[in-house]
Amino acid sequence: MDDWGNWRLNFTVIDIRQFKNLRLHGGFIIKDIGLTDEPIVDAIGREAVAQTSGIAREFRLLIRAGLSEPELSITLYHEILEAASVAIASPPATVTDFNEADFERAAREAHERWGNASPANLNLLLQFHGFRGQ
Repeated sequence: MDDWGNWRLNFTVIDIRQFKNLRLHGGFIIKDIGLTDEPIVDAIGREAVAQTSGIAREFRLLIRAGLSEPELSITLYHEILEAASVAIASPPATVTDFNEADFERAAREAHERWGNASPANLNLLLQFHGFRGQ
């Protein structure tokens, strides 16, 4: 509560601006990232926390605003691992058979292992799962 008796939201300390135009291990780039208060739906019409679009190795992320810090971190890990896995013709064997639940599990494990998503930790995630290069 602030000095005037109003409840304040506890905003996340992850600054998403650090991810804009970020070059990642494997030659991937987070071209743009943003938050929205609008509903997000996936390709089959289900409510989603985030949406990632990509052209080649460039990703654009749209994430639902208001997520807790851990939720935002896990979402970033999940979206980047999934986007990298579908962006290339031959993804590493460690992710070839991943489904949505596997990406979520891997994202939660990454958050537990390395903490909040950061540029360095997203690169660790990609390296850990066998992405090579740049």
